[in-house]
Amino acid sequence: MTKNAEKYENPEDRFPKIEFSDNALVILEKRYLIKDLDTKKPKEAPRDLFIRVAKAIADGSRTANPNITDEEVMEIEDKFYALMANKDFMPNSPTLMNAGRELPNLSACFVLPVEDSMEGIFNAVKEAALIHKSGGGTGFDFSNLRPSGSNVQSTAGTASGPISFMSVFNAATETIKQGGVRRGANMGIMRVDHPEIMNFIKCKEDTSKFTNFNISVAVTDDFMKAYKAGTDYILYHKDKPIGAASAKMVMDSIVHHAWSTGEPGLIFIDKVNAKNTLPGVGKIAATNPCGEQPLLPYGSCNLGSINVCNFYMENENTLDWERLKEVIADSVLFLDNVIEVGKYPLKKLHEMARANRNIGLGVMGFADLLYKLGIPYDSDEGVTFGKKLMAYIHSNAIEASKKLAEERGSFPNIDKSVYTFPMRNSNVTTVAPTGTIGMLAEASGGIEPNFALVYVKQVMDDKKLLYVNPILEETLKARGIYSEELMEKISQSGKLSDITEIPEDIRKVFVTAQEIHPYYHVAMQSAFQEYVDSSISKTINFDNTATEEDIKNAYIQAFDSACKGITVYRDGCRPYQVMNTGTKTNEDRKAAEQEDTHKPKVRPDIMEGKTYKVNTGEGIMYVTVNTLDGRPFELFASIGKAGGNAAAQSEAISRMVSLALRSDIDLNVIIKQLIGIGSPTPVWHNGEQILSTPDAIGKVLKKYYLDHNKSEGKAEVKKDETKNTTAKRGVICPKCNGNMSMQEGCMTCPTCGYSKCS
Repeated sequence: MTKNAEKYENPEDRFPKIEFSDNALVILEKRYLIKDLDTKKPKEAPRDLFIRVAKAIADGSRTANPNITDEEVMEIEDKFYALMANKDFMPNSPTLMNAGRELPNLSACFVLPVEDSMEGIFNAVKEAALIHKSGGGTGFDFSNLRPSGSNVQSTAGTASGPISFMSVFNAATETIKQGGVRRGANMGIMRVDHPEIMNFIKCKEDTSKFTNFNISVAVTDDFMKAYKAGTDYILYHKDKPIGAASAKMVMDSIVHHAWSTGEPGLIFIDKVNAKNTLPGVGKIAATNPCGEQPLLPYGSCNLGSINVCNFYMENENTLDWERLKEVIADSVLFLDNVIEVGKYPLKKLHEMARANRNIGLGVMGFADLLYKLGIPYDSDEGVTFGKKLMAYIHSNAIEASKKLAEERGSFPNIDKSVYTFPMRNSNVTTVAPTGTIGMLAEASGGIEPNFALVYVKQVMDDKKLLYVNPILEETLKARGIYSEELMEKISQSGKLSDITEIPEDIRKVFVTAQEIHPYYHVAMQSAFQEYVDSSISKTINFDNTATEEDIKNAYIQAFDSACKGITVYRDGCRPYQVMNTGTKTNEDRKAAEQEDTHKPKVRPDIMEGKTYKVNTGEGIMYVTVNTLDGRPFELFASIGKAGGNAAAQSEAISRMVSLALRSDIDLNVIIKQLIGIGSPTPVWHNGEQILSTPDAIGKVLKKYYLDHNKSEGKAEVKKDETKNTTAKRGVICPKCNGNMSMQEGCMTCPTCGYSKCS
């Protein structure tokens, strides 16, 4: 036993227990804690998780420095545990999930090349499948693929084009469950000067297609010059000019589709490569699914975020800059060690990670920090502070990497880099989405403003559970104006701007995403980008009334202010769209229902499901419930001989139930309509009376609901559960049915933490 170990009487002296909110505990249990394979119950406590991660990542110091002592490794373990236990820093989700386990992948996302051959295309599909199986996401540039109609010499035929092959990637992703947790996320990119660009821009017009892709256009400087000049620009394939297009026409199409659906995003690819720290290794053509990591082919994300709100000193109304400096250094060490201990699903990914050793240290809790400092997000003061903060983080991260280079050596590809001094890591900073890790740290996401200050988190038994931003609650209580009635009033919209009983100085500081003018959204992104090596995952939020011209102006501002990319989202732009923060009147509800008339979702080729056997008065019926993203998607019921009355009735009910499910009708509403329908021949089945075939189908759906939600920790079906639910105009969370919001470039559920990107 080392001297360091002897001073601890028990493990709790060395690794103190951690306090978590109820919401964080639910997320930990669902996503991060190791579970028993049979019971599906957690085998470890939250403290055990962070001990597991701290020890596994600290072990990287042994491989980086073979002469290190056991006592020094223990000190690093303590340091890493404290980073996470104090909620000063959190690594990305794969590290929390897999460090110290047999599952080796600690990286979140990767970029794969797609070559212009059948072998190259399907090799990329295979490699993506292996990555998705390990729990990672992938980014692709499809610009290498020849346009549709091009000659294919090997077969004397014609090419089907990049969009058709994107469908192959999408279908492959659909069939692979990531590590048993979620389907893969992809980024699809095409250069603006590719001949197929117009087809690419509109490929997600039908929102049921390419559901496993975010898409972005790689915009060049030449295109932007042509757009500003009102001229045409050249279209290329593999550097060969093959036509021209109107820059205005293409930009108008990009803007229209982004205004309509939120996609495509833009990546300013020439700006990305102008800041490429590894020009001797190659050009960057693609990013990870959320866009904050432009990566070389076979590059990987190794991310972590500092909770900057934790460094606020109330007595001095400033930050503890010295403690922040220490945490930056410890975080850089942590992320460098992740590279040492991490395994990768492909050999090329392993080689690239070790050769370049890029890390991405970012931030979370920025909006909350501004609340505490009393600085409005939408102000020049807020933008200036953001730039100061990121400059400090970046400069100290560089110093920490330089120090590691002295101790461990520079990254192998440093001779192909822009650096003229020793560096352990080719890149050090980014701003990544912090959905679930932000919830663990109880911090606002990345550099995003909060989407709502008070919102309905759950509705049960006629009681609304409200989430109240803790800093707002503390501020209102200090002023003596906090009340449950006031919180209820704020929850109607989630914001303070119309609440006249709240003092103006508070309303000015506590702003939310949709209250902030797009100019300040872009200005803040630009301020941080100046001191970020990689890029930033952020959404430029627009009110529903925003025009296409407003979107266009934001694009120009982002390009002119040196942003590397931009993602916009206009509230209400999709059917069943973003988070609706408040309650609605009957008139609002009717209007929402009329607006949300839409086509049912398209059925994938392959689905998973369960089949139930039920006795009915017409005979034995088999009911199959197929699911998509964890939610019932369709139903088949089979009874009697084909062509008989019973078979016809069950088929008709199955078709209508499937249509309702594919149209996002609440499952509880469907159950309520079916259960209780009688017939002349009721029977008993497993102690329950089955009144008819419709009643049997309703009870199968109820059993599915109860079985599924019991394992998820949700409430049981209530007789009148739908009575007081609010109309939802938004993307509905597939895990908890809550309303999702677009933040940090990703759809995220503020209740359970589900995100398409994390």
